[in-house]
Amino acid sequence: MRVLLRSPRRRGRHHLRPPSTSDDAVLRYPPLTPERIRDHRFTIRRRGLDPAEITAFLARVADELAVARTALTAVREENLRIKNALRTWQTAQAPSARGLARW
Repeated sequence: MRVLLRSPRRRGRHHLRPPSTSDDAVLRYPPLTPERIRDHRFTIRRRGLDPAEITAFLARVADELAVARTALTAVREENLRIKNALRTWQTAQAPSARGLARW
């Protein structure tokens, strides 16, 4: 019951700084999911939302999207390489038209 009545903890300033590199973002925070982004709530201050918190959150989103796009590009290139290798192998293994004409 105490847990339900406890007020939300305030984060220190060190948590609000955007990470310096994308590697720091991946190590410091759990991965962002669409649900986490949709459910994220910013702290309300006297004059609205905390700009430092918003900047830090946007930096995290940008870093993780950059990492995801890089990984996606690598996967697409690998996919193309595998498809080309498969086509080459299939062409080498397929019987020629001359070989089929003998039958």
